[in-house]
Amino acid sequence: MTRQNYLFTSESVSEGHPDKVSDRISDAIVDLHLSKQAEARVAVETLTTTNRVVLAGETRCEPKVEAEEMIETARRCIREIGYEQDGFHWRDTTIECHVHGQSAEIAQGVDAGEDKDEGAGDQGIMFGFATDETENLMPAPIAFSHAIVSALAAARHAGERKEFLPDAKSQVTVKYEGGRPVGTTSVVVSTQHIDGLSQSDVRELVRPYVEKALPEGWMPPEEEFYVNPTGKFVIGGPDGDAGLTGRKIIVDTYGGAAPHGGGAFSGKDPTKVDRSAAYASRYLAKNVVAAGLAKRCLIQVSYAIGIAKPLSLYVDFQGTGEVDEKQLENKLLDIMDLTPRGIRTHLGLNRPIYERTAAYGHFGRTPDADGGFSWEKTDLVDELKRAF
Repeated sequence: MTRQNYLFTSESVSEGHPDKVSDRISDAIVDLHLSKQAEARVAVETLTTTNRVVLAGETRCEPKVEAEEMIETARRCIREIGYEQDGFHWRDTTIECHVHGQSAEIAQGVDAGEDKDEGAGDQGIMFGFATDETENLMPAPIAFSHAIVSALAAARHAGERKEFLPDAKSQVTVKYEGGRPVGTTSVVVSTQHIDGLSQSDVRELVRPYVEKALPEGWMPPEEEFYVNPTGKFVIGGPDGDAGLTGRKIIVDTYGGAAPHGGGAFSGKDPTKVDRSAAYASRYLAKNVVAAGLAKRCLIQVSYAIGIAKPLSLYVDFQGTGEVDEKQLENKLLDIMDLTPRGIRTHLGLNRPIYERTAAYGHFGRTPDADGGFSWEKTDLVDELKRAF
């Protein structure tokens, strides 16, 4: 029997967090390549620190993307996030590009040929998850953590709160009763701010955005509402702490409420199953829950490098299902081609749609008209209902 009464905590970080700056730059470089060639191969990592950015990785694209284009893309990302500080400024930051061509050995194992379909870009396991406890079928703690930091960022970009600077974090502890979220017991927010503000000043500036992000009546007790608990937070972003692509994979997914296969998403083109198969797993899990077949659905898929078909597909309803899990596994394999090419075709992933995913979660977002967040659609619901 799954526990019904408990506390669960998840965190989120803003677009100005140093790791998220790195994720955005890496994903913007993915988009840059895909805008030139839909089948481009990209694996780019970014390091950010005090007034320095380092790009590294491998790509394959025709026409070739020059180093200067990648450097200017990185500079644009920093400017749009809002960094104009002495220790990290979009105009003055030194940007090094060490991106080179893709290994021929990787290419020969992954590319399609006369007698083989395109194989997976690497071995690995990927998970997808959905739960009916929020409207976007995401776990409540991560959903509200994202809502808080994205609200702070929106206020900053709109000029509503010029006191806020780009780096911020949130953490929400949710109380569950009978397996359902009923409120919060604590909320933590740390936000970078202009000099000259006291801790109490920042607390009152942050408060309305937290109240708006949470359901009515969900604010924690006053003594459990923590804002900048260490005090002053003026030096932040890559000047305060180095950032790397792929270090916020739990923030990117389900806040720890579901397993993670270990592979990061950002900086990878959609032939990499670390990214595309995780999107496909979320897509299937979300449609299963939206169809009413379970209240919670966890899906795992696995792949081997160079092999097209998934090695396994596993479904777990965590005791909330209305249908047989094994039957559903078979049905899902009929509904969707889970080869790397099949996933990309079904979800339309060979497009420059990834920079927008780099902050506030890859899941629980609204599908865009241009194909962004296509894995959040619930267009399989009718077929699943008919099948069961």
